[in-house]
Amino acid sequence: MLYDRADIEVQAGAGGDGCMSFRREAHVPKGGPDGGDGGRGGDVVLLCDDSLRDLHRFKGRAALRARRGGRGEGALRHGARGEDLVLGVPPGTEIVGVDGDLEGRRFDLVAHGQRAIVARGGSGGHGNKRFTTSTRQAPRFAERGLPGEQGRLSLQLKLLADVGLVGLPNAGKSSLISRLTRAAPKVADYPFTTLEPALGVLEGDERQLVIADIPGLIEGASTGAGLGHDFLSHVERCRLLVHVLDLAPQLSQGEGADPAANYETIERELVAYEPRLASLPRVLALSKADLLPAPEVQAAVEAWSARLGEQVPVIATSSATRQGLAELGATLMAMVGPLEQPAAALAGAHAPPAAGVGGVTGRPGAAGAVRPGADLAEHMVYRPAERSGFSVERVEDHLFVVRGRGIEQLVQRFDAANEEAMAHLESRLRRIGVIAGLENAGFEPGDEIQIGDTVFELDPSPPK
Repeated sequence: MLYDRADIEVQAGAGGDGCMSFRREAHVPKGGPDGGDGGRGGDVVLLCDDSLRDLHRFKGRAALRARRGGRGEGALRHGARGEDLVLGVPPGTEIVGVDGDLEGRRFDLVAHGQRAIVARGGSGGHGNKRFTTSTRQAPRFAERGLPGEQGRLSLQLKLLADVGLVGLPNAGKSSLISRLTRAAPKVADYPFTTLEPALGVLEGDERQLVIADIPGLIEGASTGAGLGHDFLSHVERCRLLVHVLDLAPQLSQGEGADPAANYETIERELVAYEPRLASLPRVLALSKADLLPAPEVQAAVEAWSARLGEQVPVIATSSATRQGLAELGATLMAMVGPLEQPAAALAGAHAPPAAGVGGVTGRPGAAGAVRPGADLAEHMVYRPAERSGFSVERVEDHLFVVRGRGIEQLVQRFDAANEEAMAHLESRLRRIGVIAGLENAGFEPGDEIQIGDTVFELDPSPPK
């Protein structure tokens, strides 16, 4: 069974706490603070690995966590950086952040070695040595480390194939791919024999083509009828489509079955699912030619050629007698052509990272989105968007709420029970402008302030 979808919960490592320590050494008076910083938490990284074929390894797995950073220690010893959690995924995996800190993020890994940092570890806290000043020479507080990003990711594998075989159930796709390649899909004389995509490799003189047998589509597949969405998602990656059309549908669908109506059904569902598919090159393979007299087969080829024009080759095939298979293979090789860049096959199929979510580094000329002719970056680095600013809201007579990602992270770092730490926090909030914002909103001494999950009191009067 092909596992092409998975939902996983990931959590990056928390940063290590800074250390509050003072140097104590014989014959060294007034040694002073020497607390080291905490280490950064490990990231959660997805690595594109072409040795993997599906997402089976994620089945039934609980939350996946990276290691937290080490705590700082005395003698200015800094905590170790947390170990990253690296998860391998097959080429063609699309990742979407569903909730939590990861909501709205999108990543697309298509080439071996690509890396996407999907959740970043929390930064470590500073030790008390960092807070020494000319007027505060023995700070008795240190910062806490910040928690790492966490949330749920939806993974979907979209097969990377050069050629996709599409058609109604029982049109002969499985038989065709089994003859063109060494693939061994299930073949039977009833519809919906194939319940998952099958891949095969067509050998040529100079290159190979990967062919995907997309399970039979039905009318309404673009809106989810049957397993439409599951099957159609694999068509998005193909560079060329082979529409397999049964020349004798009355044998499998009963009297009155019309090849022309069957053709329109599939084409309509493809375009309704993804308009870009309308522009993909096509080959029409008229299957089961051995079931009709040769004059009827030739007449059908001529009629379809006249209807579709020169841009769409029409080839009569028979998996039983191998009629037309050599011609079909040569046509596919000629139409797909040489593949200079892995990304070229996916032109238009990949959206760039969500605004502010990330960028790309790698070889010169590498680009974030895969575009026609674009080089594919060897290394991708995705960083969360910078969110600045804050807001002040009076929710009760004596309670004010301050919102803002940076402000909330700042408050998380300090112990509200440590008076010296809170004095330092107040001076930071004053420099940022939070105190002025509170006063403009009507804040008075004795009122409470809530920032994140922390509720405390501050004296808004300026220091003497």
